[in-house]
Amino acid sequence: MKTRTLGSSGLAVSAVGLGGMYLSIRDRPSEDDAVRTIHAALDAGITFIDTADAYCLDQRDIGHNERVIARALRDKQGARAVVATKGGLERPNGAWTRNARPAHLREACERSLKALGVPRIDVYQLHAPDRATPFADSVGELARLRTEGKIAHVGLSNVGVKEIEEARAIVPIVSVQNRWNPLDREPERSGVLAYCDKLRLAFLPYSPFGGASGAKSLASVGTLAREAKKRGLSPHRLVLAWMLAKSPSVIPIPGARRAESARDSAGAGDVVLSSDDVRAIEASFE
Repeated sequence: MKTRTLGSSGLAVSAVGLGGMYLSIRDRPSEDDAVRTIHAALDAGITFIDTADAYCLDQRDIGHNERVIARALRDKQGARAVVATKGGLERPNGAWTRNARPAHLREACERSLKALGVPRIDVYQLHAPDRATPFADSVGELARLRTEGKIAHVGLSNVGVKEIEEARAIVPIVSVQNRWNPLDREPERSGVLAYCDKLRLAFLPYSPFGGASGAKSLASVGTLAREAKKRGLSPHRLVLAWMLAKSPSVIPIPGARRAESARDSAGAGDVVLSSDDVRAIEASFE
C-alpha cells in the first residue's frame, strides 16, 4: 500500500489506517475474531492503527481495545504498526464523559503504556477538550509526558483551528482527528482540513462512513452507489479514496468488525482518482 507521512513525526504509515473502536464497544466480536480482523488489516498493508483507552464497554473494561491490539501485534510474527491511542474520556456505566484534567491524563497514559505493552506510545492524542479543564492545562500535561519519554508524538481530536493553534504554542502537534464523512463535511467548512494541509499536520478522519449506522446505509446516499459501481468499487472504498484524493494530509481510519471490511478499506489506498472523479463523487452525495 502507498504510504503517507504522519505530520512532522517522520513516521511513514499506510495511506489508510484501521480504527479499533468497533472491536471493543457494544456488539463487539469475540477477542479471537477481533485479532483476526486486525491481522487481516496488517496482511492488507495497513501499518497504522488508532485506538483509545475508552474504546470498551464501561469503566471496568477500560483499555480493552488497546489490549486486543497489543495481543494481535504480539501474536503475529513480524507484525509492525504505528499505534496511536487517546486519553481524556471516561466510561462510567457505559456513558462517554470527558475528563482532561492533567492528573487523569497522566494516569490514563500510564495505563495505556501497560495495556499496549510498550515503553513509549507512538502517538498520544487528547481525545476531546474538557470544558471543566483549561485546554492549555490538558495539552501541557501531554507536553510533560512527551518530555519524560512516555509518548513520542502528540495529537489532538475533536478540535477546531483555534485549539490547534493554542496547542501548537505548547507542544509540537503531529495529527488532528475529527469526524468527516460524505454527510458531515465540517472539517472542510471550518477550515480545519485546510489548516492541516497548510501546516502539514496529518488529518485523521474518524467515522468516514458516518458511524456504524452510516456504514450500513452508505449505498443509499445520493447516487454514491452508482458512482462506485462505475469504478468497480464498494461505496465504502470509494469514499476513502475520495478522502485521500482531497488532501495529502489525510489518513482515514475506518473501523471494522470483520476481516472482509478491513481488506476492502485497505484497497482504497491504491485507488487513483482524477479531479473530475472527485467532483463527480461529491455531486453524488447530494
